[in-house]
Amino acid sequence: MTTMADVARRAGVSVATVSHVLNATRPVRPDTRQAVLDAIDALGYTPNTLARSLVTARTRSIGLAVSAISNPYFTEILQGVEARALAHGYSLLIADPHDDPAHERTVVQLLHERRVDGVIVAPSAEPSALVDYLSRHEVPAVFLDRLVGDGHDQVCAENTAPVEQLVHHLADLGHTRIGLVAGEPGLSTSAERIAGYRAGLDTRGLPFTTELLAGGHSEAQGAEEATHRLLALPRPPTAIITANNTMTIGALRALRSAGLAVPDDLALVCFDDFTWADVFSPGLTAIAQPSREIGSTALELLLDRLADPDRAPRTVRLPCSFVHRTSCGCAA
Repeated sequence: MTTMADVARRAGVSVATVSHVLNATRPVRPDTRQAVLDAIDALGYTPNTLARSLVTARTRSIGLAVSAISNPYFTEILQGVEARALAHGYSLLIADPHDDPAHERTVVQLLHERRVDGVIVAPSAEPSALVDYLSRHEVPAVFLDRLVGDGHDQVCAENTAPVEQLVHHLADLGHTRIGLVAGEPGLSTSAERIAGYRAGLDTRGLPFTTELLAGGHSEAQGAEEATHRLLALPRPPTAIITANNTMTIGALRALRSAGLAVPDDLALVCFDDFTWADVFSPGLTAIAQPSREIGSTALELLLDRLADPDRAPRTVRLPCSFVHRTSCGCAA
């Protein structure tokens, strides 16, 4: 069996240097580090992770708890976390909290009991039990997508200005009755996107009416029902904004069942672009979130926290982009 000493001899360095490369415990010159990595590759050396964790009190594993892993948005976040974790020599343990506060706390505790070095969590709408557990046990943590207040490391996309931009675009096309299918109450993303909706109406001189704001609870079935409620109004909207990609699917189902064509009968735009949005006919005008960058930034924030447990917490917001297609009623 190849040992660390074998790697050290082949690379022409000390065993301590090999250890520093493997455990990232001290900076190593790039050429020396590469020589060690080349020796590891040539000899097929596999570190004894269990033994290393006993010595360093680190397992070089990260817990990731995100709901609806089947959602393309969270799938891309996962890919961003995983790619950056692997680059730093960390593995992932993944759990789905199902956006349920009790289950969320349970799965994070299970991850903690498996001695992960830290956790990255997309919190539910009621994260108090989760935050309390992480604080009491001093678990290094980063929250992503949804914010939980000051005092925590967290990363998310900009939410308010992009929705305001969608409202402006629709208003400039002549729409005065613009509906919003909003997300789950209690989520920071829902509140901020509603704020953007109201700000967009205000800056275009359009009144805000509660009847045009329908809760879709961040999922397809809820959005389908919400869209039907909007369509049943005495004066239904001529344009609808959906506040995430899953709710866009529900809204499209409702419009199809009502026999309405997009954009001829009603304009539809959405927050959250997804890979097949340009396959629909018409293509969906959307706000695209930097999902992979959100994931990789969350991992970097966690590594910074592990390296310096006493540093001040940071909140990072990343910009979105406007993807202009034809569901808004514009020409291709």
